[in-house]
Amino acid sequence: MQSTNLFELLKQVFISWQVIVVTLVILLYIHIVSNVSKKHHAQRRKVKKEKSFKKKAEQSADAGLDAGLPDSGSSSNDELGLEEA
Repeated sequence: MQSTNLFELLKQVFISWQVIVVTLVILLYIHIVSNVSKKHHAQRRKVKKEKSFKKKAEQSADAGLDAGLPDSGSSSNDELGLEEA
């Protein structure tokens, strides 16, 4: 097979409608998968940040409450600073 015949054959293959359609479908599939992956990854990162922020806030609140209140082994109403009626 000569190089001119080979180039002509490759040209016909690449220009055929089947190759063009399959290429477009594959590109569309990759685009959709990429977008779904980005959105899923962004949601995981957002949830992880919220959890770590809540955990840090709870730890600092617990540390502040422990330092400011006297240690008494009384009921939960006393820990909250509520008085019984």
